[in-house]
Amino acid sequence: MSIAITLVAALLLGCGFVLQQHAAARAPQAHFLRLALIADLLRERRWLAGIAVMVAGQLASAWSVSHMSLSLAEPLLSTNLLFALALAIPLSGERLRATELVGVVLLSGGVAALSVARTANSPALSFASPAGWLGAAAMAGVAVVCVQAGRMRQGLARATFTGVAAGLVFGIADALTRQSVHVLDAHSFTALLTTWPGYSLIGANLVGLWLMESAFNSAPLHASLPGISAAEPAAGILLGIIVFGDEVRISPIMIAVQAVGIVALVTGVVLVARAPALADLRPAQLAPHLPPRLRLPPVTVLTEPTVAVLPEPPVSVRPEPPVAMRPEPPTGPLDGQTARHRASHQE
Repeated sequence: MSIAITLVAALLLGCGFVLQQHAAARAPQAHFLRLALIADLLRERRWLAGIAVMVAGQLASAWSVSHMSLSLAEPLLSTNLLFALALAIPLSGERLRATELVGVVLLSGGVAALSVARTANSPALSFASPAGWLGAAAMAGVAVVCVQAGRMRQGLARATFTGVAAGLVFGIADALTRQSVHVLDAHSFTALLTTWPGYSLIGANLVGLWLMESAFNSAPLHASLPGISAAEPAAGILLGIIVFGDEVRISPIMIAVQAVGIVALVTGVVLVARAPALADLRPAQLAPHLPPRLRLPPVTVLTEPTVAVLPEPPVSVRPEPPVAMRPEPPTGPLDGQTARHRASHQE
């Protein structure tokens, strides 16, 4: 029963990731790590639907981490990547390659190997010393370093570093969820409002959501999802051992199985997350694959009619008649008659 609820939570989380990334990719990249990004996404219906689906998955995962050890619940929750891939393939129109199939096998095998060494029973309600939470503080410091590294880069590298930071914060939130459920079981809801785990849980989830949306906004899903899907279970398993004292079967065989399971889990996550179906999940490519009733009619661009301009006929200009010119007086030597005529005319 616990494993089934955890897989349902993974299904909801995977679908929520795909819906949110599609909406976040349309927001301006200048809003990276700004509250304006969330303000833009609040106007996107697809993002609101993705948030609703993810919240349902978070509630189911909260039940899982409170009834199972984190070292078992986290590997099962990491299968959300398989459900995200299953949703992205029909949306993007891409086919599943052999590399992704190998990744699916490795991811499933890693989850199975880690589950063999764990028990699905309810975890003990005893906690380690408060000093165990120093491990969560150290993870938060690593997340801050990853965020700063993402600020100094662009594109795929920015999305990867920010995704790792979001995964670490979500891993801390999973541990805080287990702590909060313990407070509810031991005391009451009023006690949760007067202690630090409940408020820390809300803050961690909000910060993780902010980082995740910034990672989705920076690059396609295949760049950010590996960091989120690999860092969250790693942080959850480690905090489960340090803070909550989850049992680790110490034997040569079990240690080898767990080591192989972790390597297979991380490798499978990376291979699956780099599928072209997740890389090509862009808004422009979603419309052709929607059902016919959801497709928008083709847009007809109206243009002004072209008017043919005929050349004007040449204007005929009548030449003006030549002006009669007086003959120039001769400049040569004058004869006697002409000289007498000019002299009399001058008198």
